[in-house]
Amino acid sequence: MLGQLDEREIEDVLRAEYLGRIGCHADGRTYVVPVTYAYDGGAVYGHSAEGLKLRMMRANPTVCFEVDRMENLATWRSVIAWGRFEELRGADADHGLALLMARLLPLSVSSETSHPPKSLTHQHRALEAGLAATVYRITLSEKSGRFERR
Repeated sequence: MLGQLDEREIEDVLRAEYLGRIGCHADGRTYVVPVTYAYDGGAVYGHSAEGLKLRMMRANPTVCFEVDRMENLATWRSVIAWGRFEELRGADADHGLALLMARLLPLSVSSETSHPPKSLTHQHRALEAGLAATVYRITLSEKSGRFERR
């Protein structure tokens, strides 16, 4: 059976998952990229080094965000949301990073792109890593969801 997720089911999917995809479009080019995220009920928070994703979202802050949960080919849920990207600074960046760390630290394993933090402040982590790090928020304005169940 195919169907549409109701508002509560959409919220459940957004809160349950760790990996989503941002779709952005700028300069005649579309880019879809997977990201880890935290969701607070109205916005998605992420963290990124400088690169194409940030350049495109700065050029056109209207983005799409997608999350799916797949048990098997006949049992899945998918949420698509639209919203507006904004870079966070100071206390807002620290708050966004704290949300991310609280959500993602239980999954943490050090890798080339992921390092468990010694401090939750955005400024300290960026300086410590020697990277230009950006914490961002995508405030969601529209959400829809679909599902299939046997």
